[in-house]
Amino acid sequence: MFDLTGKRALVTGSTQGIGEAIAACLAAQHAQVYVHGATSMEKCEAAARRMVGDTHVCLQDLSVVECADRLYRQTGDVDILVLNASVQYRSAWNEITPEEFSRQINVNLRASLLLIQRYAPAMLHKGWGRIVTIGSVQQVRPHKDMAVYAASKCAQMSLVRNLSRQYAPHGVTVNNLSPGVIDTPRNDAALGDPVYSKQVIAGIPMGYAGTAEDCAWPVLLLCSEEGRYITGADLPVDGGMGLQ
Repeated sequence: MFDLTGKRALVTGSTQGIGEAIAACLAAQHAQVYVHGATSMEKCEAAARRMVGDTHVCLQDLSVVECADRLYRQTGDVDILVLNASVQYRSAWNEITPEEFSRQINVNLRASLLLIQRYAPAMLHKGWGRIVTIGSVQQVRPHKDMAVYAASKCAQMSLVRNLSRQYAPHGVTVNNLSPGVIDTPRNDAALGDPVYSKQVIAGIPMGYAGTAEDCAWPVLLLCSEEGRYITGADLPVDGGMGLQ
């Protein structure tokens, strides 16, 4: 089960955290995986060395409008596209700067559209493809200091629902995974604060933070033949945090 032999995958933002766990999981199931980073080829290569399987590296800042074409020139067509890379700033609603707004929207939303526009045509022509965006529990429980980040993830989910309907007749699925509080480098500071961490964990029905691997296995399902009948879905991996 979940054998990805012969499939090529690109996982954006895969030098650490959730992205690295997803890339490693796909490579372990025999996919050829492109490990992507934004600024450091050394970090890409180090992450690739930590994985078992056929891995390659690529580097591209997703905040620029040419990101999709530049990245495609490094990877060529892929069968699986996992849009994990994102930018997150913590700012009170009345202190959000134009620069913070633009970078979050450009990386978290615009780049998703541009990359899908570049990579999806080959999947549609072939009649097989998997696109997975990584969203957030903030789609349903937005953090008061991450208004733009939360909004960008809601907009990305709308894109998933729109495109999944259009791509379904062609054998290409489009889904979203919404992590909750995951113990990754992005959350080191928050989870390292005993007082704040206690407050956060108290809001998770299961009572603990998840791991990056908790997100990787569900993505594997969505990327596999076993997940062929799932499309347009928003799959929460949040320990119940998003329950209303």
